[in-house]
Amino acid sequence: MAVTVRFVGSGDSFGSGGRFQTCILVDGPSSRFAIDFGTSSLIALAQQGIEHNSLDAIILTHLHGDHCGGVPFLLIDAMLGAKRIRPLTIAGPRDLRRRMDQIREALFPGSRVMTPTFPLTWVEMEPGRPHTVLDLIVTPQPARHTEETNPTAVRVEVGGKVVAYTGDTEWTDEVARVARGADLFIAECYFYDKPVKWHLNYPTVAAQRDRFGAKRVILTHMSREMLAHADAVPEECAHDGLVVTL
Repeated sequence: MAVTVRFVGSGDSFGSGGRFQTCILVDGPSSRFAIDFGTSSLIALAQQGIEHNSLDAIILTHLHGDHCGGVPFLLIDAMLGAKRIRPLTIAGPRDLRRRMDQIREALFPGSRVMTPTFPLTWVEMEPGRPHTVLDLIVTPQPARHTEETNPTAVRVEVGGKVVAYTGDTEWTDEVARVARGADLFIAECYFYDKPVKWHLNYPTVAAQRDRFGAKRVILTHMSREMLAHADAVPEECAHDGLVVTL
């Protein structure tokens, strides 16, 4: 069975190009999951006609709002409006549950008294080893990004395919390990030329492209500067609503 990947949100933190924040929806043989779920993700899903109740899992790379800030909105709506009954698994880096509870309470003061009426499972994943999440094998690796976000890059085995994603990071040997031989490698490409601490730019991605043997590479999380050059690079560049089949 084919695995499909939809870039529900392909933007950076700040809505460059009018794009939604990171949300990568994957449909495998037995489950539907999102890799990252930025603050705008419920809006993006609704615009593209996708019910958030259809998600079986969310896998978070790190704890910056443009990658995880949509989770509290999903949980609140699941309890109040969407009347979710489907189980949901949320997997991510260490300290995930405590930090997400803090973020939810900051966004919705008083929500700590609310209890989900659907099965909700939190999975905190240690980098460097595989974790079973539903029918997926998820292997996070340490990323080089803002330390307080507990950053990781992730490699997900689903339906006999491998989807790899850098999250936000500089290039490291661990990121190369995530990408190696993947059916799809999704790489953030924040700037075209400008070097930025804790992020990738195009010269870095281009220099590494042929070294890790991924079958397909798609660039995402692009700033205004990178978007201005996106049509000039040979790599595929994501846009909101892009669907690819592996």
